[in-house]
Amino acid sequence: MLLKKHYINTPLFPSPSLKSKYGLNVIYKMECYQPSGSFKIRGMDHFLKEIYSQGYKKVIASSGGNAGYSLAYVGNKMGIKVQIIVPESTSEYMINKIKLLGAEVLIYGKDFDEANAYAIQLSKESDLPFVSPFDHPLLWQGHSTLIDECAAELKEPDRIIVAVGGGGLLCGIFEGLVRNNWLNTKVVTAETEGAASFAKSKLENKLITLSEINTIATSLGAKKITPKALEYASSFNVETYVTNDSVAFTACKDFFDEYHVLVEPACGAALSYLKAKHNEIYSNENILVIVCGGVNMGMEKYLEYAEKFK
Repeated sequence: MLLKKHYINTPLFPSPSLKSKYGLNVIYKMECYQPSGSFKIRGMDHFLKEIYSQGYKKVIASSGGNAGYSLAYVGNKMGIKVQIIVPESTSEYMINKIKLLGAEVLIYGKDFDEANAYAIQLSKESDLPFVSPFDHPLLWQGHSTLIDECAAELKEPDRIIVAVGGGGLLCGIFEGLVRNNWLNTKVVTAETEGAASFAKSKLENKLITLSEINTIATSLGAKKITPKALEYASSFNVETYVTNDSVAFTACKDFFDEYHVLVEPACGAALSYLKAKHNEIYSNENILVIVCGGVNMGMEKYLEYAEKFK
């Protein structure tokens, strides 16, 4: 049986604001419009279809944010039970959102690494599939479909801007670029200072594990990226970009003012690149920004950050 997909083909929107202010040709890939609010739904949809074909009716996952929310969404639609292990640092706001979609939430560990290790342990003990938030080929294959959609409407861009947490989206971007022969595109990876595991790994040309995560961009909070991201990066022209929390949040505010859509500071890291680097970009360049979205910041948190970073 051919299963329906649970994500949508998201639109491509130009940025009149960046054109007016800096003369830049920028196109946004609006993954913030996905039913679960982020690109994560693509990978989870692809992963759960494979699980469904193998006859499994329950999975165990680790996530404190968008991956878990997207997994819960797709699981709810497909009739697959989902148990998600989240760390103590996970906001009550996010836990409640996941529970509303019918997933079982278990709080364990002080950070993602401890929750992740426990989820893997539980999956082995119960002989159920483990769903990583970012580290699996099926997730990357799912995420890569967003590049297929872009290639159907656009010529190869000069730059593509993408936020990096654990590296799942980045791996999907690389796979999509290869499949569509977009091999000359510069890939700009965006992170915040308290979660720059990819930038540090790229600089050292080896996997670096951060001692802690210290940023409001919690969706970027993987202490170590998937090794595949670093492997893929060696074959592309990659620019690493690291900003601070204030700049990332301000980019969220600017995006809200332009498109009336609330996205997380993790997404704001990618959005902030163009304002920060506009003097280094030629006016004839075509730039694609992946608006990865995120639902881990409601209006209350937005107003709190607006006061903090005003």
